[in-house]
Amino acid sequence: MGCRSLARISVKHDKHLAVALVGCLLFCCPKQKNVCWSKMLECGMLERDRQTLKRRSAVLCKQLVVDEMLIQSLQADDILTESMAESIMAEQTSQKRSWRLLLLLPKRGPRAFSSFCGALRDTEQQHLCDLLTQSPEKDGRETHVERFVDCSLPLSTQEVVAAKRARTHESMEFSLDADSPITTPVLPCTSDFYHSHCQQSYRMNSSSRGFGLVISNVTFDPCAAPDLDPRKGGEVDDEVLRKVFTELDYVVTVHRDLTAQDMRTCIENFCRQPNHRNVDSCVVCLLSHGVEGAIYGTDGQLLQLDWVFEAFDNAHCPLLQNKPKMFFIQACRGDEMDCGVEQIDGPVRTSSPSCEQRDAGREGQGDADSRQRGDMGRPRIKLPQRSDMICGFASLKGQRICTAAMRNTKRGSWFIQELNRALRLHARDTHLADILVQVNGRIKEREGYAPGTPHHRCKEMSEFTSSLCKDLYLFPKYQPQY
Repeated sequence: MGCRSLARISVKHDKHLAVALVGCLLFCCPKQKNVCWSKMLECGMLERDRQTLKRRSAVLCKQLVVDEMLIQSLQADDILTESMAESIMAEQTSQKRSWRLLLLLPKRGPRAFSSFCGALRDTEQQHLCDLLTQSPEKDGRETHVERFVDCSLPLSTQEVVAAKRARTHESMEFSLDADSPITTPVLPCTSDFYHSHCQQSYRMNSSSRGFGLVISNVTFDPCAAPDLDPRKGGEVDDEVLRKVFTELDYVVTVHRDLTAQDMRTCIENFCRQPNHRNVDSCVVCLLSHGVEGAIYGTDGQLLQLDWVFEAFDNAHCPLLQNKPKMFFIQACRGDEMDCGVEQIDGPVRTSSPSCEQRDAGREGQGDADSRQRGDMGRPRIKLPQRSDMICGFASLKGQRICTAAMRNTKRGSWFIQELNRALRLHARDTHLADILVQVNGRIKEREGYAPGTPHHRCKEMSEFTSSLCKDLYLFPKYQPQY
């Protein structure tokens, strides 16, 4: 009897018998090893397993996280080949990756189903494993996705201060168009665009463009700050920010897990860098737990954001006068969760001239000094105490509510995901204020997915404040020739 016929008979009746018979064939005919195994794979998985995957395909496409760990697990079991793994991971969205994997699995032999379930357990998707392996009797009664979600899974969480409201569940966020941090290279600015916009915008042609500081608090002292949970996924955010601003030609330094005092020291040292004189801007990213107006150090002490802005104002950081200073704050501004409201209509689902740099920073000099410079006592141009700043906040501050920021423990926070995407795709021809408007629009459309938990269909709304006096274009990857 040929390998193909024998394998078909074996798989149809018992997968263990199939494995045993193929083992005998390989022992007797070692030269046929590769041929026999490929024939076995062609025969596919047991019919009941195939039907289970088919019946649960809609749920799997929606909830399954197909990441490198899951794919590597299937490769280690010889279920997927390297080319198959590459074709799956090349898909741009979670649904498309899941769909391609589910099309391949039924053709990958009788072990594919059990190996897939094992991979689900290894990647902390036990709820999907339980969904696939439950008894047929229970399967007939359980029809709603919500019943199979394990709310203890570490998937997506709020950046909420636990002391104010205990967190008993962590929520799961799902988004078709922002499944993972995109790695598309920052699109370059063209020469024509630069020359048509450089006159009405901030000077932005130094190399590098400026210095970047990222402070990311992920793990908090369990003794000093027992109520502050680890910010799972925070390490994804700081790496995303480091990469995107490096591509935008900033010299980026990342500090992780600092106390409040260490954050102050770090920021003070950054402000005092003499090389700020030679660059055109700076960027500061602060990622931690927070409350309105402050963020937490790892010791549970608060660093006031107003002190941060003051450190960069025209009095305390004169080397950055008249230069744009960008701030991005990924932290809660309160402990209220935005549950959203139903939309009544629509789809069911959802410049006065600025001060020139050469005239800045001299308002403290006396008339005698001015006359020595030949100015005959004319008053110098003065600057406001604080200007030329723009700050993006992950969550909203309102008169009655300060909201929580949402974070996915595998893919990072919503705000940093969308900021990364917008900068990579649109910095080439969009000024920063409009980029942050785009970020607001995309976050407005996002919605938490955690059936059976308080976080199901939760919402977030980002915002930004600005004292910019010109358009702020980053002109990525363009260096004018003089």
